[in-house]
Order: sequence, then C-alpha cells, then structure tokens
Amino acid sequence: MKINNREIGPNNNPYIIAEVSANHNGDIDKAKELIKLAKESGADAVKIQTYTADTMTLDIDTDEFKITGGLWDGYTLYNLYKEAYTPWEWHKELFNYAQKLDITIFSTPFDESAVDFLEELNVPAYKVASFEMTDLVLIDYIAQKMKPIIISTGMSTLEEIKEAHATITKYHNNVVFLHCVSSYPTKAENFNLRMMNTIKEMLNVDIGLSDHSLSNTAAIASVTLGATVIEKHFIKDRSDKGPDSDFSLEPSELRSLCKETKVAWESLGKDDFSNREKESASKKHRRSIYFVNDLKAGDLIKEEDIRRVRPGNGLPPKYFHELIGKRVSKDVSFGEAVKWESIS
Repeated sequence: MKINNREIGPNNNPYIIAEVSANHNGDIDKAKELIKLAKESGADAVKIQTYTADTMTLDIDTDEFKITGGLWDGYTLYNLYKEAYTPWEWHKELFNYAQKLDITIFSTPFDESAVDFLEELNVPAYKVASFEMTDLVLIDYIAQKMKPIIISTGMSTLEEIKEAHATITKYHNNVVFLHCVSSYPTKAENFNLRMMNTIKEMLNVDIGLSDHSLSNTAAIASVTLGATVIEKHFIKDRSDKGPDSDFSLEPSELRSLCKETKVAWESLGKDDFSNREKESASKKHRRSIYFVNDLKAGDLIKEEDIRRVRPGNGLPPKYFHELIGKRVSKDVSFGEAVKWESIS
C-alpha cells in the first residue's frame, strides 16, 4: 500500500500517524502547531476527525445517551462531540498547511457527508475508527472512493473483522487493519498483541496498532509482530487537558516512538544469514586448536599437546579428538596454530 508515495508494508519501517483528534481544544492555531510538531518529531502523517455532533449522535439528555465512568464521565454523547469536533471550515486550511510542511494529512470520516467533504479536499487516504467498524454501509461508501484505508478493530469480533474486510475487498485491497483496544488509556495486560497475528493470518493483510497507552513499549513490541502502521494520539503538553489528553504523546515521546520503532524494524532484518559478513572481524577471535607443547616431526599428538583456545587461526575445535594419535609432519612449537599441513 502507498499513501502519498510513501510505501507501507513489511519491507518498510513503520508508518507513524500522529492523531490530533480533539487535542486542538477548539483552537485552529493549536491544531496547526500540532501538525508542525508532528512533522518535526518524525511522524509520517497527521490525522484529524471529520464529524459534527449531529452526524455522530442525537441531542438527547437521557441515561442511554450519557457516558458513565472513564475519562468522559457525565457527558452526554452530543455534548462530548460538540466540544471535541474539528470544525469543517478549518479543514482546507489545515490540509494546505500540512502540504506546505510536507507532511501527509488525512481524516476519519464518521458518515457519508464527511466522506464527500473530504473527497473535495482530495484526501489521500481514509481511517475508519473502531466504533464505526461495524458500520458496513459507511465502510462500503469509503471503499468505493478507491483510496487506501486504515481501519481499527477495537471491540470487534473476528466475524465482524471478516465482514469489514469483505466489504472493502469488493473494491480494492489497499487496506491495513490496526489491532486496537478501545480502553483509555490502555493497560499493558489488556493489549493482547498476539491478536495481530490472528488477524494477519486470517485475512492475509498488513497489520498495525492503534495504541491508546502512554508508553511506547507496546508499539515497539508490535513491530516485532509485523506492525506496518502505528497510530498514537498526540498533544503538545498533556497539562493542556482535553478529551484525549490523558492518552496522548508529547513531542519528545513521539520522537522516541518514531526512532525506536524504526530501530525495532531494522533489527528484524532477514530470515537468513546474509548479514554474516558484518561479523567477519570477530571471526578471528573464535576458538581454534593450538599446539601447547613443542613437538618434533613424526611425534604422536597426545591430548595434552593441543588445546582449544582463542584466537581462531587454527583448525576448528570439532577436529580436536580426530587429531589425537596423529603424527606431526614437521617440527611445531608452543603457541603455533594447528593446520592440516602440519599433520601427517
């Protein structure tokens, strides 16, 4: 898969998405600053969200529409989304600003009107949020646009993941599924990263991680399991507070994420020994067989006449027992490497 000429897949270091979400706190200048900081921190892309409170839910103040517990306890859904949304009139300015800084920007649409709006901005890719993963009508509409899709799987069953995949692949195969735990912030014991392999093997797709923890540990570990995309929420300073601040990285943490996941990916290397030439300088320090007594031509080699020691200029240790009882073909001295030409 490719987004704005950036190849995404196992043969490339992980694609890092800095999720701005609601961390602009209603200030377009803060949103632009986050885009700039994401670029400076090494992220490949920034992501926003495209919705209004009215496209997300109903303006109803009943228990059914209220949030209980967690970070957003006491909010009605409508009031939360009204506070957290990114105004649509900002989008063009933010897209132009990101383009000026040469960092990719795309968005998560939450209904068809948002998709149509983002198409007008020539969005290069789409993200589908975990909470919309079962909205196959929306996913079908997005897939028809023939753009790359990154989709989070939080809360989903394997059957629901299969259904979303089947919906997208009616049109194309440019999709990455992100393992995700919709718990904010996510605790280490709840990540269950091995699910990434289950999804990868089940669908034969590239996989990644949408990470709602404050640590980079799970993201780095995910690279060893094949993650090609990593998404993390991003904020200038968690003390700014906001709907998503408690599980968002600050710039120094995002910089570490970008560097450490790349190192983790580089460390995977290949599944062969093609890199052994890098160890050639060390080979001379391996053990080999040396004479530890002076011997005259024709003498029998006894066990006490040879030892397996460093460096590695003599015969390999595997020939130690084979040499015992053989005769030397010439005079040899203490500290001389055993070579076949010295043996009768």
